[in-house]
Amino acid sequence: MSDTTAAASGSADTSGPSAWEDLVTTALLGTDRRPPRAGAPGRDAPVALLDAAAEETVRRRAGLRPARPARRPEPAPHDARPPLPAAAARRLTMLLADRPGQGGGGRRGTAPDLMELLPQWLAAANSRGFAPPPEALPALLDAARGRTDLRPAALAFAGPRALWLARLNPDWRFALRATPGGGASLPRLDDADQVRRLWEEGLFAERVALLAAIRAHDPAAARELLQSTWATERAEDRLMFLDSLRTRLSAEDEPFLEQSLADRSRNVRATAAELLSALPGSALAARMAVRAAACVALDHTRDRPTIAVEAPHECDAGMERDGVVAKAPAGRGERSWWFGQLVEAAPLGTWPDRLGGRTPEQILELPVADDWQGELHAAWCRAAVRQGDSRWARALLGAPSVPEAAGPGAVSLAERAKLLGTLGAGERAEWVAGFIATHGLSEAFQLLGGCATPWAPTLGRAVVDALNIARDAGSYPWSFSGVMGLAERCLDPAEADRLAGLMAVPEEPEDGSPGAGGYWAEAFQRLVTTLRLRAAMAEELGAEPAGAPATTG
Repeated sequence: MSDTTAAASGSADTSGPSAWEDLVTTALLGTDRRPPRAGAPGRDAPVALLDAAAEETVRRRAGLRPARPARRPEPAPHDARPPLPAAAARRLTMLLADRPGQGGGGRRGTAPDLMELLPQWLAAANSRGFAPPPEALPALLDAARGRTDLRPAALAFAGPRALWLARLNPDWRFALRATPGGGASLPRLDDADQVRRLWEEGLFAERVALLAAIRAHDPAAARELLQSTWATERAEDRLMFLDSLRTRLSAEDEPFLEQSLADRSRNVRATAAELLSALPGSALAARMAVRAAACVALDHTRDRPTIAVEAPHECDAGMERDGVVAKAPAGRGERSWWFGQLVEAAPLGTWPDRLGGRTPEQILELPVADDWQGELHAAWCRAAVRQGDSRWARALLGAPSVPEAAGPGAVSLAERAKLLGTLGAGERAEWVAGFIATHGLSEAFQLLGGCATPWAPTLGRAVVDALNIARDAGSYPWSFSGVMGLAERCLDPAEADRLAGLMAVPEEPEDGSPGAGGYWAEAFQRLVTTLRLRAAMAEELGAEPAGAPATTG
């Protein structure tokens, strides 16, 4: 054996995991208590320890065997959409750089909340069909990871490259879960063999995505595909598949839904019943109409015609099959619980004939005996929302000037907000504007959230006028911070110039809150600044895409 070989062999005897662990132990205990093996104890012991550690580090690194190279990832897919205009790309970078909490809490000042504008920017960019700059994708995915409300718009904008990145970074795997089919590509819907193969062999998420895609394109084909394997599906899968029939629901779905009322799963039966009750011409709706009408009659023996209610005394098997839940919630009477479900599921067209040919408005003016009015009107509210009946919704809402407690049918703001959802955007905005003009902003936040954006001019003026009244009253603006935040995102940017006069500090009334005027001026400055920023964002997205060829005359 040569000297070199012997030296190498000797080094091997003192190296390895045990040698490194020995050095670590000495460092933890201290060289005074445990001198290093290489070198004498004393003042030079710490230096000797460090030298030995450096030598062992080099030996350990040099002795590593190269690992088998990992497979290179496939290239990112091509995004055929046009690129963002340069100014819009810079704006996106600015919006993504803003993070919640960077301001340190406390007062917001006059600077716009950029993160709150990101959803609106994404919606505008998606409507124009732009593709993001590749370098912005990591920040965009990080933003979507932190805010679930951003994910649908952010992933639609990010496009196929976001899914490619999500497969490489565990932090972004939510993008795969949030994408129908986990980001897998669906076959052409006219390729019957590939569709059948994916439906029978695909993962659950892929099958849900496939069924949703076919349902949007050809409702009958989707239903037939579902029926072909219905008997062999698991209960939880049947429930998810059945829910896809909400898209383009029609009378042609009734036979299949009627069969599903006999399903083994209670949740499947309940969903089938709910879908059938949304079809006023269905057999289930007719059965519910008979049951509900048997509980409600017009009593002519009183001073004026009065609605009399006789709630059901039992929940029979037929009622349960049609979706009536037999067990009442805690604190709720069984009979009123059954009665409410029957009225909710009955077609609203039942009641004019049953109650003397009266209109919905006239029906709601009738007194109801024995304190049944709240239960009956609340069930009609739910029925109007489920059936999307705008005529009944208008009657139940009443005039916006009517106080909440005195409304004809809606007994809460939450119910009013749902009823408003059945009206067209313009009519909804007019009603909410009237409500604000009468009642102010203290109870309007929930109603404003359901209005289309940008707000209609009448609604925008009503909100600004109410804010101005609150400012003149001398109160602090913090009570209206939610409405002010909505105004920043929903007011028409064209209103900015009209609002400029409100940015000055007003004179404070004698009985006003100290310093409130300055806070209001700051809030209006932020509102105007945000509106102007939104106008600039819209203009940037309408500009020539970055890198696009210039046009010549």
